[in-house]
Amino acid sequence: MNSRKVVNLFLKTLALGGLVGLIVSFFVNVSGAYTENLQPFNFIGLLGVMLFFIGHGMLYSAVSQTGFFAYLYVHRLGLSIFRSFWPTVQIVLIAFVLFDLVYFPYKNAEGEVSIIWFILAALALFIYGWIIAKIKAKETKKHAFIPALFFMVVFTVVEWVPALRIGFVGVEFSLIMVLTLLACNTYQLLILHRLHNSPDKKEKIAK
Repeated sequence: MNSRKVVNLFLKTLALGGLVGLIVSFFVNVSGAYTENLQPFNFIGLLGVMLFFIGHGMLYSAVSQTGFFAYLYVHRLGLSIFRSFWPTVQIVLIAFVLFDLVYFPYKNAEGEVSIIWFILAALALFIYGWIIAKIKAKETKKHAFIPALFFMVVFTVVEWVPALRIGFVGVEFSLIMVLTLLACNTYQLLILHRLHNSPDKKEKIAK
């Protein structure tokens, strides 16, 4: 994959992050930010709020892209160190991260939030990651399933840690972040093999 494709991937993922961040903000309506500028109508204020959430989405997209390239390095490193045991190591790490996703936020909530909500959140992330991993395996090779699931679960949680640290006080921003991360991570994971397989424009002209 040449530098042109890398830049193209970066810009498209950045734009996707901004779009998802904006769309999700419409539904979570952080602290009534939109409502305050609709009643009465304030165009400048509304535009400022929209740009604010687009910027947040782009920021989360940058976090996602950093995590994605880190994943590519970790995956190669894991293969060289653990070799045939690498898939097993990834499964163990997935289980460990899902447990942490339930235990530590519940502990920090100090009983104010039922543990069932944390279990459902972890389960939803696992199911979504499973679906995306199945698609990745179907479009590439069967052995791509575990690495894809590993990336969607483990790296999404690692990228989401800053939002989790603020607890449920900032649940709206946590939702915006995790949904943006999931969208960007999904896009990068599913587009990677297409970028590798698609010929460059110069190569097409040469042919």
